[in-house]
Amino acid sequence: MIAMLTEEQLAGLKSQLENEKARLQKKLSDNNHFGMEQGMNDSIGELSGYDNHPADIGTELFERGKDLALNDEHEEQLEEVEMALLRMDAHHYGTCVVCGEEIPYERLEAVPETSFCIDHQRDKDISNRRPVEEQVLQSPFGRTFNDCKDDNAFDGEDAWQAVERYGTSNPPDFFREGKDYNELTIDPEERIGYADDVEELAVAGVDGRPIESTVGIYQDAANRRKEEIDDEENPLE
Repeated sequence: MIAMLTEEQLAGLKSQLENEKARLQKKLSDNNHFGMEQGMNDSIGELSGYDNHPADIGTELFERGKDLALNDEHEEQLEEVEMALLRMDAHHYGTCVVCGEEIPYERLEAVPETSFCIDHQRDKDISNRRPVEEQVLQSPFGRTFNDCKDDNAFDGEDAWQAVERYGTSNPPDFFREGKDYNELTIDPEERIGYADDVEELAVAGVDGRPIESTVGIYQDAANRRKEEIDDEENPLE
């Protein structure tokens, strides 16, 4: 079912789509798909991709990645334009492919290749894609954040938390619920090294002062605060 568009509106939208299709095809043809039809070494005149210094082809590699992204974007946009023209020929143009509601003419005029209403376009823009390498990499190099699974083994999240305690580059406002710098981590309230509160025992060193154990059992906040006060009152001890 085609949306309630007048013949004049349809003709104008079709003209927009055809002009955009011609523009994208010409751009991709003129720059050889952003140089993707030629190998990287050939495009920069290098005999080998093996470098003697990390910065040898760093700039060229960055530009290659940028060209790849631009090429993908233009090809996807061209495909959307071509699909819109096909929907127009099949009398299905102007309706959302998800809910079937009519897409307002004002939106079609601004984005003639769209196949979504504004509500479902927001859902489409959310990317849930993960790096393709994660489909073949196994632990500990794959995606091993297994909180959503019944898995008690040491996984990627545990490895991250082990080093995260020493600080990250995340600013304080990255963690909305954090009230102090000790809470600027993933699951700061998570028990480490014990399951029940009764198991959270302070471990004392040879001098009788609470210390952190090698298994990750920590003294409670009160002991830590008392230690800080003692250090402030007796800085030479």
